[in-house]
Amino acid sequence: MGYPKGRDAVLPFGRKRGFTPRAAKSNRKIPHGFTVGYLILTGLLAGLAAGVQAAPLSIEITRGVEGALPVAIVPFDEGGRAAPEDVAQIIADDLARSGRFSPLPRQDMIAQPHQAAQINFADWRVLGMEGLVIGQVRTAGADRYSVQFQLFNVFKGDRLVGYNISTTSRELRRTAHQISDIIYEKLTGQPGAFDTRIAYVTTSGPASFSLQVADSDGYNPQTILTSKQPILSPAWSPDGTRLAYLSFENRRPQIFIQELASGSRERIASYPGLNGAPAWSPDGRRLALTLSKDGNPEIYVLNLASKALQRLTDNSAIDTEPAWSPDGNTILFTSDRGGKPQLYKMSAGGGEAQRVTFNGDYNARGVFSPDGAMLAMVHREGGNYRIAVQDLSSGEVKVLSERSLDESPSFAPNGSMVLYATGDQGVLAAVSVDGRVRQRLALQEGNVREAVWSPFGRKTDFESLQP
Repeated sequence: MGYPKGRDAVLPFGRKRGFTPRAAKSNRKIPHGFTVGYLILTGLLAGLAAGVQAAPLSIEITRGVEGALPVAIVPFDEGGRAAPEDVAQIIADDLARSGRFSPLPRQDMIAQPHQAAQINFADWRVLGMEGLVIGQVRTAGADRYSVQFQLFNVFKGDRLVGYNISTTSRELRRTAHQISDIIYEKLTGQPGAFDTRIAYVTTSGPASFSLQVADSDGYNPQTILTSKQPILSPAWSPDGTRLAYLSFENRRPQIFIQELASGSRERIASYPGLNGAPAWSPDGRRLALTLSKDGNPEIYVLNLASKALQRLTDNSAIDTEPAWSPDGNTILFTSDRGGKPQLYKMSAGGGEAQRVTFNGDYNARGVFSPDGAMLAMVHREGGNYRIAVQDLSSGEVKVLSERSLDESPSFAPNGSMVLYATGDQGVLAAVSVDGRVRQRLALQEGNVREAVWSPFGRKTDFESLQP
């Protein structure tokens, strides 16, 4: 058992052979994601295993930006006591992974200063560096550490930023990601997204599905749910503390919401027929869903406090895959009401829908960028299903991915990258919105799909370091 192979198996708005809108009216045939589950319902839930360590994703940078900014991340002084994490190396790896920076290899460093007074900027100018990061890691009590770092402009000899951060051994790796975010924002003007997480579904063996959460660099994977039945469509709550997802564990498609910290969960939708494609409103109070309880797949909004259900669409076509705009005023969805799957938008309160995509005869599974200026979607081109972005002001469509069965696009919270699954390889990939940076994220064993990037993590106040 597993996700069925072949083109029909991966189309977000695909149709099994013989599927027609007429058939959808009678629920004899339904959109692919749900059809798959109905066909393979043969077992029971394998078990909840919140917090279980899983195999990490390996990340390969397959394309970076030509002329990436040269920076030097000097190994941090650890005061003669090795810290549990190499903070400087994590920062260097983060910046390199973005494709926008070219960290200097340690063996090429001609000096390793740890204090501002020790820096000879001429050394770093000779090496062609534009940015220089130095720092220290010191023990600060039982299982506590003090991390200091400073970022310098090599050509001007100016300090750009410096902080002192109190942390623990368990949080030391996260602290390194937070430093990477600060450096990235200072040098690019955009917020960094290294201190974020991704959720995804892995499959291995004939009947094993697992919902995983990992750091954005693939480290610290945690198993949220395992099942012998498919798990689909994970969606982060806006505060990053919960996941909504579709599970077939009870021999029917049902929507659950699960808290990551405790593992507790609630079955939120179990109506007759389809229950699928959960999408959180930006305020976290409502969930947009696809339901067929009234006979045809339609878009509904569920108030999570009152459990009141509002039907938004009423059309003989298939309406599915809702996504909220960042301001919460608009819902994007996929519909074949025009004869082919295309993206439409409507008010979050309901009303007339307007078609959004016109380039090509297939556009589905759309999501807004965090600033609402773009859409990412699955776009068919020359018989291949690829990830594309559409500029909402100009209508221009740019195809970003290169495989033939790409699916499930998800923006990074800073809007710089789009994460997606490559259905023909069973791996994840990420590409910058300009197409210049590419990454490949793969498991050593099994397939990985249904990836979604978390929102920004919690804000932490750091102590500014005096120059």
